[in-house]
Amino acid sequence: MSLRSSVRMEAILAVTLILVTAGVQGDSLTVLQAPEFLSFQKGDWPLSGEKIPDLVALTMGFSVEEDLSWPGLQAGPLFQRPRANVLVVVRGVDSLDLPQSVASYPLENPVAFTLDSVAEMVHSTFAEYTPVVLQLAPSEERLYMLGKANAVFEDLPVTLQQIRARLSQDGSVLTSFPLNSLSRNAEADLLFLSEVQVLHDITALLQRHRHLAKDNSPDLYSLELSGLEELSRVYGKDSPQYRDATSILASVLQKFGEDMYRLYGNSAAVEVVTVKTFEAPLTRKSRSILESKQISNPGSPYNLAYKYNFEYAVIFNIVLWMMIVLVLAVIVIAYNLWNMDPGYDSIIYRMTNQKIRMD
Repeated sequence: MSLRSSVRMEAILAVTLILVTAGVQGDSLTVLQAPEFLSFQKGDWPLSGEKIPDLVALTMGFSVEEDLSWPGLQAGPLFQRPRANVLVVVRGVDSLDLPQSVASYPLENPVAFTLDSVAEMVHSTFAEYTPVVLQLAPSEERLYMLGKANAVFEDLPVTLQQIRARLSQDGSVLTSFPLNSLSRNAEADLLFLSEVQVLHDITALLQRHRHLAKDNSPDLYSLELSGLEELSRVYGKDSPQYRDATSILASVLQKFGEDMYRLYGNSAAVEVVTVKTFEAPLTRKSRSILESKQISNPGSPYNLAYKYNFEYAVIFNIVLWMMIVLVLAVIVIAYNLWNMDPGYDSIIYRMTNQKIRMD
């Protein structure tokens, strides 16, 4: 091999290494699980962070204000939608080693977002049922829930004190994997372990209350994890604590996606968003963990539609066909009266004629 060929080969290898590194690193959206009728196309199509709520709404069968011109999601069957959508946002990490996934897309413009608009759609449309709308976010209360299924998830640990007590109980995640360099006494490590524990408890509660995953209303899970971000801030990304936590979280998320997909009868979409940091901070108004917001006021300032009643279609058909029958009856009666011969068709005139002839 000549010197020129050797230099050219080294240059090609260097460029390939740079491209592979660029493809692995960076903010991304990874679809862990998806039903067969949800067609996610594999490709390097970037998605803006502000469009993620629209993507979740489309996968659940809801309409959005603006069309999502993104080729990653193809239109599926009109009357077949997933029974749940699970979105996990992992902050403080460029990428996770998630080998078993449906598709992965680069994420551009990673602005902070919420699925509040999708949660309002689920709760207002299926308010008469028991939709599970579960949102986990880093804040003082850390957990937000909507809907009638609050009583089932009220056992989830919320504060750090509750999670510390939960980690010391039987069946905690501390016995599931080796901690290695992580410590159960450090606050940053405890924050990460608490999020792993909440993921485990969510699937455990659904296994005990399988009726929530089999009802007629779709469920929505929006989980934001900031444990890795805190570990990188305290120990650094080159620390063994951060590397061990990244490996643990990757395996936990893989199992969490498989469990949720199986619990919903292979009809759940599970997405993982990894961001290093959000470009703009997200502020959320605190509310009670068991607050149940009823969307039934048509005069609200949000210009919401009237609450849908599932008896509307029945009443509409009864009124429609009754009006059609009455209109046809009036037309037939009017036609027969117009073409009636009084001398032959009317008994009154017939008796009158006979009386005149007798006189």
